[in-house]
Formats: sequence, structure tokens, C-alpha cells
Amino acid sequence: METYIKANETHLISDLSVETVATDKNVQNISDENKKNFASDVCDQKFCKNRLLKKHFHSHTKEKPFSCALCNKEFSRESHLNLHHRMHTKEKPYSCDVCHKEFSQKNVLNVHFRTHTNEKPYSCDVCHKRFSEKSRLNVHYRAHAKENLSSCDVCGKTYSWKSDLNVHYRIHTNEKPFSCNVCHKDFSRKSHLNMHYVTHTNEKPYSCDVCGKGYSQKGGLNRHYQTHTNEKPFSCGVCGKKYSRKSNLKVHYRIHTNEKPYSCDVCGKGYSQRGDFNRHYQTHVNKKPFSCGVCGKKYSRKSDLKVHYRIHTNGKALFF
Repeated sequence: METYIKANETHLISDLSVETVATDKNVQNISDENKKNFASDVCDQKFCKNRLLKKHFHSHTKEKPFSCALCNKEFSRESHLNLHHRMHTKEKPYSCDVCHKEFSQKNVLNVHFRTHTNEKPYSCDVCHKRFSEKSRLNVHYRAHAKENLSSCDVCGKTYSWKSDLNVHYRIHTNEKPFSCNVCHKDFSRKSHLNMHYVTHTNEKPYSCDVCGKGYSQKGGLNRHYQTHTNEKPFSCGVCGKKYSRKSNLKVHYRIHTNEKPYSCDVCGKGYSQRGDFNRHYQTHVNKKPFSCGVCGKKYSRKSDLKVHYRIHTNGKALFF
């Protein structure tokens, strides 16, 4: 009897019917095959459930049966619609346990958390530079391939993404489309507005573990920490002078290149630093924002006001 069963097809007898299942050769694989019964007739990808196949099919048909009742944006999956709804409801159920910043999606929280751990799991196999997000690595790769680089027709700087070039253009046009609803200060980037906004909330989630001083931005904490370590990681390639901030090194370089990006539109005089340009411009508009608290005399420069104060202090310099 056993020989007969092994040599021939096995029959499973139910109350209603007799169904041929498999030969002995296929018995070992029957459970694996049943796990992926439903195959796409477009790409042959297989699924263990029919509903998963139906969801997958939307990727071929571009069908988006789920629509937002508020803005009418359409989605191929109901789960994507539910995530989108949080944009309207401002619901942010996921919170960072370090700085308490809230997020609408868990995967975005996971990426954010790497700013605290400094985890960078994605590495460039060309130069080995590491990134915390895969999307940033993909952008970086284009710099190696020189793929579809967009260049600024004003200064020639190149960008991997057209959107980054558009943001860069605002340096030349002075366009600032993002405005603070508290003090109405304008910004060229939304990220800069977000950083500025914490000056109103006085939120300081980053604190120095040496002196306890708090900062609203991680960059501010990093720069402050260098005052304890006296670290100056940025050095001039021409004269070797070192700086604690990259921005200060960039300004210093202009001494060697004689670059003067700030130009007066009244007399045409050029300046390497914006602060020097602003002080010069006040000579044309006769603006004097610094006034003496004793006699009320006004000055266009703070340094001139300091010198003036010596009249009231018998020649002693004041520090303010």
C-alpha cells in the first residue's frame, strides 16, 4: 500500500470531493509554493495573499483609489493616505526621547535620531564619505559621476539637484520667501526659519556637559564646546592660520584671494565682509543707530561710540 502511494498521486478525500494535490517529487515543496500562490501577470512577482497582489497591481496601473477629503490628493494605498492626513491634523505621534522633537512618521524619527548618535550607516564606495541618510548618499554619488549637474549662471557654482540651485539663486536675488510670524524676519530657507524660531520659544535642548550652558541648535553647542577644548580644526591652506569655525576660515581666505563679494551700489566700493559693508553703507544714508546713554549723541559705528564714552568716564574705556 505504501509503495502505491509513493509511486502515484496522493489523494486527499474530503466530505465533498477528491482532489489531486501533488506527486511525491513535489511534496517537499508544497508548503513553499502555497506561500506565493498569487503572481502578477505584468512582472511575475509573487505574493502569498491576494490582497497584497491587488495592492502591488496599483504600481503598474498607476491607479490611486484613495483620495484625501481635504485637498483631493490621491494615493495608491490607504496607509499612505493615513500618513498624509497627519499633514492636515498636525498629528505627530512619534517623539524623540533626547530632544523631544515630534514627528508624524516613525521612519523620519529614526533618521532624526542619528543626529544625536552621529550614526552614519551609508558609505560612499568611491571616497568612503559617510552619510546618515541614503538619499544624501545618492546625491553625493552624482558629484562623482558629474551627472546632470546644474550650474549657477551668476557665479558658476554647480549643484547635483536643480532644487538646490534654485535655493542658491536666492543669494543673488536676495529673495526671502519664508517669514517668521512672530517678528516678521525673512529667510531664504525654511530650515533657517525653523532654527530662528527657537529664539522666540527659548527652547534649548542641547546643553554642554562641561559647564551646563544650553543651546537651541546642535551647531551652536559644537562651536561652544571648542572654547573648552581650544580646538581649531579649520586651517588656511595658504598661511596655515587656524580657526574654530569654517565660516571664519572662508572669510579669512578672501585676504589671499582679494575677493570682495559685498559691493556698495552707491559708490561701488567692495568689501570682503558683510559687517564692513553695512558700516560703510551707513555713511551714505547717514544712519546712526548707536547713541550715547549719557548725552544722546549718535554715531554710525559702535567703535566710535566707545571712544566718545571716554569723555564721560575721564578717559576710561567701557566694555559693552
